[in-house]
Amino acid sequence: MISKKNKRRYLIVPGVIIAIAFIADRLFPLPHPEQTSAFSQTVTAYDGTPLRSFPSRRHIWRNPITIEQVSPHYLEALIGYEDRSFWWHPGVNPWALIRAAGQWMFHWRIVSGGSTITMQVARIIDPCDRSIIGKLHQILRAFQLELHYSKRKILTIYLNYAPMGGVLEGVDAASRAYLSKSAANLSYSEAAMLAVLPQAPSRLRPDRYPYRAQKARNKLLNRMKDRWSANIIQDALTEPVFARGIKEPMIAPLLAQRLKSQYPGQLVITSTIDADIQSTVESLLLQRARSLPNHVSCAALVMDNKTLETRAYVGSADFHDRSRENYVDMVQAWRSPGSTLKPFLYGFAIDAGLIHSESLLSDVPQSFEGYQPGNFERTFSGAVSVSEALVRSLNVPAVQVLSHYGPERFVNQLEQGGLRLKFPRGASSNLSVILGGASTKLEYLVGEYSSLARNGIAGMPRFTNDVLKQEHRIMSPGAAFIIKNILESGGPSGWATLDRHNIGLAWKTGTSFDFRDAWAIGVTDHYTLGVWVGRPDGTPNPGFFGSNVAEPLLKDIYHILPRPTEPIAKSIPANVKQEEICWPLGNAAQSELSPLCATKRTAWVLDGVTPPTFADPLRSGEPIAHYTVDVQTGLRATRACTQRLLREEISPLWPTALEPWIDQKSRRLDPPAWMSGCMPPLNANLKMEITGLRSAEILHRTLAGDALQVSLGINGAKGRVRWLMNGMLLGDADAKKGWRIKFPHPGEYAITGLDDNEHYARIMVDVE
Repeated sequence: MISKKNKRRYLIVPGVIIAIAFIADRLFPLPHPEQTSAFSQTVTAYDGTPLRSFPSRRHIWRNPITIEQVSPHYLEALIGYEDRSFWWHPGVNPWALIRAAGQWMFHWRIVSGGSTITMQVARIIDPCDRSIIGKLHQILRAFQLELHYSKRKILTIYLNYAPMGGVLEGVDAASRAYLSKSAANLSYSEAAMLAVLPQAPSRLRPDRYPYRAQKARNKLLNRMKDRWSANIIQDALTEPVFARGIKEPMIAPLLAQRLKSQYPGQLVITSTIDADIQSTVESLLLQRARSLPNHVSCAALVMDNKTLETRAYVGSADFHDRSRENYVDMVQAWRSPGSTLKPFLYGFAIDAGLIHSESLLSDVPQSFEGYQPGNFERTFSGAVSVSEALVRSLNVPAVQVLSHYGPERFVNQLEQGGLRLKFPRGASSNLSVILGGASTKLEYLVGEYSSLARNGIAGMPRFTNDVLKQEHRIMSPGAAFIIKNILESGGPSGWATLDRHNIGLAWKTGTSFDFRDAWAIGVTDHYTLGVWVGRPDGTPNPGFFGSNVAEPLLKDIYHILPRPTEPIAKSIPANVKQEEICWPLGNAAQSELSPLCATKRTAWVLDGVTPPTFADPLRSGEPIAHYTVDVQTGLRATRACTQRLLREEISPLWPTALEPWIDQKSRRLDPPAWMSGCMPPLNANLKMEITGLRSAEILHRTLAGDALQVSLGINGAKGRVRWLMNGMLLGDADAKKGWRIKFPHPGEYAITGLDDNEHYARIMVDVE
């Protein structure tokens, strides 16, 4: 029997050992890997695909991962090859150590290391040399690890920190760098290759030494015969080892940089980006940029209308081309929007009851309190509808509507929906805003345009799901429907070009002053997308219009977007109807024989309201002419000049500024000519007259075919005269000086002169 004294000795010895271990644990605390080596910060697509990783301070690529996120094939290969007793040993496998020591003594070299996964983790968190002292140090740290952490935690550390060659650590970083896939999707062969790699990460790198990597992989596979079927192993053995060189992911790099700044301490930032859409859009922009001049860049944004999640974000055409200022994110840049704000102006004006889709507007030279807008082509079209003005992006009609709606009111309503505007220093809301007189951002435009597909509710693009939706109503569902219909199909009167029919995309282009920015913004039922093309430094690009450089790219992006399997049911809002309206008054057509209906048009009307044409600023009173005509001849007369039977008649009056552009067909309801013997009212003949050519005159060019030039004058004009040829503004000059007209080729020419009082003279000539 053991005496009491010996029992006490047997109890003291373990107690002393435990006390020594406790003191040693306190004196030499276990380092944690996060204390010495941080993870990479990674921005991913919504499905977890890495978009861009930012390395740790030591420039190590390491992606955080859990056991559940790793392929079970890899876990089986790792434990089956490295440490089959991992789940039950206390950190050290004594039989493996004894075997390794015996092999070393017999061969005088290391045949098998005998290290467990826990011991390898110990060496990762507290590196030591490969001497006997180093091995003892490693063993003690392994015991310490088992004391403090669970087996799952120890395995997780290994999965995240195991050396994988070069700057790679952890199975997920290696899987994505070498195989372009997540560690969750490894095949048996790939799992075996990555499981054996940490044994000699520099010597077994599959991108540099595929033969060595394959030989090591095959060794592991052959040791897994008791765990994997023969067919699995045979298939894995025949699979070649192939890996690309280590290359950091670089998708949506500028968005990733933006999110990194917004979430500085977050290791994994999950964006709303669709990696497939993003990659395709990037390829489209890169391809387009290569056909553009040096220094020209592009940007694009695609947003899901339902969730407001951004599916593609391309801030520059080529992130690797410094000549195009690749580091400038043009999604966030302040730029002039050109004409892209016009749809909102017309939508707001429809809601305000100022216009309907076919309201008569005047695309003619006009002055709005000193502001004289023009069109890019310096041509004017005369009488146009709202639909035509919007589809053709005419400037003067837009300024005309804004002058009635109010620029400050317009800007305030835009900003309520999230579209911020920045005016030049010292400037404020003014009429030029509708033509690009203030700056905004691509992301703001995309958010505001989404209102056309979201029943008038604008929404700011979301780049991560933890950001709440920012939504604001900016127009009624009815106004949004009308504007979208015009941009998609041209409206009920059919002002669409051929490529607008049945395409499913409503879009608007814009070009800023001096060709600095080319825009195209589009809306479908499911997506809103925007494109910008230009130079980031703001240098002009002559000849770059939204329609010729941005619009084709927008349509290319539209065609690659996935078509949802469940289409959105389309319906016309209950308060939107089609009605027949009449020009020039703008009112609803009352009857087929209305004396006030010169031209009929089909209009989208909101709430049954058919607002009249804007009041004529050059003529007061109602826009209707009252007069009397002879019952028999139909000629105009008054009771003061004839005893014949007269009847009263009325005719609509076209806006004064439009009179030079109204053709004879549209004038069919004008008052008739005066009856012989009846004099018109006093001063009626005091009108302007062009001299130097007569109307209907035929001119002949020289035999040499040189351009014909004629000097014209004008009588009865006041101040300066604006000279136009076929609607194109040639210039202006003092009324006394006249103008020299050049006829470049044969054809019919309409020559018009307008003075400061908006009086005009017009002649038609033919050149042969």
